[in-house]
Amino acid sequence: MIKILIFLGALLTIVAYTVLLERKVVGRIQNRWGPSRVGPFGIWQPLADGLKFILKEDLTPPYVHKFLYIAAPMLALTTALVSISLIPIGGWINIAGVHTPIQITDTNISLLIILGVTSVGVYGITLAGWSSNSKYSMLGALRASSQMISYEVALGLSLVGVLILTGSFNLRDIVDHQAGGFWNWNIFKGGQFIAFFIYLMAAFAETNRIPFDLPEAESELVAGYHTEYSSMKFAMFFMAEYINVIVASAMTVTLFFGGWSLPGFTPHGTLGAILSVAVFVVKTLFFVWVFVWVRWTLPRFRYDQLMKLGWKGLFPIAVVNVVATAVVLAFFGDPSWPQK
Repeated sequence: MIKILIFLGALLTIVAYTVLLERKVVGRIQNRWGPSRVGPFGIWQPLADGLKFILKEDLTPPYVHKFLYIAAPMLALTTALVSISLIPIGGWINIAGVHTPIQITDTNISLLIILGVTSVGVYGITLAGWSSNSKYSMLGALRASSQMISYEVALGLSLVGVLILTGSFNLRDIVDHQAGGFWNWNIFKGGQFIAFFIYLMAAFAETNRIPFDLPEAESELVAGYHTEYSSMKFAMFFMAEYINVIVASAMTVTLFFGGWSLPGFTPHGTLGAILSVAVFVVKTLFFVWVFVWVRWTLPRFRYDQLMKLGWKGLFPIAVVNVVATAVVLAFFGDPSWPQK
């Protein structure tokens, strides 16, 4: 329970300041300052935004399906929060004589659970669009469901190569497999650089970020699936999107970039555990910055281009990567892979 409270508080704080980071980076890209009025350098802007969401009038249109309309943002936020509970963000730490991993829960099938939970997140968006009884929301929901389901195929296949190399669905085992230096990271030693780019592009689509933001597409659908939402219900969708960005970035670090490992760094004791968390957070924030940078650099795809890229581009390349990884491992072997 203590770990849950710590993780939840830290994650929601990071989400708030990720929004500030995005607005500051966007300001620089567009040659302006970004938020600068509320507090020094605008550091209290997330607090002001949060209070604004809380104090805004919570409207429920009379023509919606009320139960599903209210449940949809809760489902989207819950699935996003559950995902972070399985990601190891550091080594081990001793608390009152108890040797515990720095993650909420550790299970042998953590990767499968994350993929399953994030897949359920599409229901929140779909139900929001359908229950709103709005043509804009419905179009956004249809786009989201087809887009997320399509790109989940390429995303899942991109991870098979990592699983073949590691021989485990446990994320902590995957990180331990990459220990010792950056030359042991899966993107280098495992030759999974193609899988990394497939995963990253699929993650952009899964999180509905530009250039794959067709479910929202303000210039076409007003705001897509959350057009009819206001106040805290809209804030739940807003938080869920940024939590999903953080989860996708953390998974990228865990699967391809060694997690909390660094060359010559072996976490020992309390200080080592804290440093391992710091390393993981810095790596994750780098990929969060990549999400922000890409959003304000690339134009939106057309929908036919989106589906063509997913099924005719990423999917076959992901299959070839799986076959190539299996063939290389079968012929050349990997001494670190568990013997059956």
